[in-house]
Amino acid sequence: MKIAIITGSAGLIGSEAVRTFAAEMDLIVGIDNNMRARFFGDEASTLWNEKLLESSVPNYTHYSADIREFDAMERIFKTYGHDIALVIHAAAQPSHDWAAREPLTDFGVNAVGTSNLLECTRLHAHPQSVFIFTSTNKVYGDAPNELPLVETETRWEISAEHPYFENGIDENMRIDQSKHSLFGASKVAADVLAQEYGRYFGMNVGVFRGGCLTGPSHSGAQLHGFLSYLMKCAVSGREYTIFGYKGKQVRDNIHSHDLIQMFRSFYQNPRQGEVYNAGGGRFANCSMLEAIALCEEIAGKKMKLVYTDTNRIGDHIWYISDLSKFKAHYPQWHWQYDLRRTCEEIFEAMSER
Repeated sequence: MKIAIITGSAGLIGSEAVRTFAAEMDLIVGIDNNMRARFFGDEASTLWNEKLLESSVPNYTHYSADIREFDAMERIFKTYGHDIALVIHAAAQPSHDWAAREPLTDFGVNAVGTSNLLECTRLHAHPQSVFIFTSTNKVYGDAPNELPLVETETRWEISAEHPYFENGIDENMRIDQSKHSLFGASKVAADVLAQEYGRYFGMNVGVFRGGCLTGPSHSGAQLHGFLSYLMKCAVSGREYTIFGYKGKQVRDNIHSHDLIQMFRSFYQNPRQGEVYNAGGGRFANCSMLEAIALCEEIAGKKMKLVYTDTNRIGDHIWYISDLSKFKAHYPQWHWQYDLRRTCEEIFEAMSER
């Protein structure tokens, strides 16, 4: 019997992973206690997606358990033991701003939770099982803001002479001596710990440092879920606030489908403690102003916008992921969703909901 355990299973990345791996596993075990609703309010609740998974994926079973509680995690892992072939850890507290409100909760979920899952995998899963950790580009802190940037009409862009211009920021960007936000710091702890379990214990561990992760299953809120929340405001007529940098800050965006296909490639041919940047790269990126224009075009109406000069602490001015390392290791993988296709899919799903 082959089993996958997926944390954050009712969220954007977790639910995409459930649907993808359901066809390859005998059983999918989902762990999600809807902490997202506590973080961001009822509009960010993932209960709708949990119910959808339970009704539409026959080999899915759900646990509403807290990853911060080692005993609770160990009970689940002991139940399935060596049948566990894959663990995808997609549960997290994902917001800069929220982390500052409750630092201990943030660190508990992001760092302690990851430690619990790695140890349970080491102790109870199959020795050749694969552990995939959904990290973040915020592990680099605001070090990317030191890059030579040029202001254009709609975006900040890196100087054409810089080595990062062609493909973006690679995994050699430093992760210390910069301002991360407490969220970024808790994810650094988890990121390095995951690497260590791979390198020290010889486990098949992959760490994926995501850019903006997006898609139609995202329960976007103001503090997290950039494109999803932006489209929600475009559809509903709700006011949207732009935080600093003249609205020209740049993000790359990767659709949940494309990210899970990266995970799938790694699962099929794993490595031990490997780190990959994971984003839309030069294939799918936008500034805030460019994203607003696209959402207005797709929704067919002007948005209500408010601007504040105060940017979010530790936020990036320009960030585009270089996926050259991953593509060299897994040359069969390529993006399927460009920015327009992703936004159109989010619009359609949101309009239906």
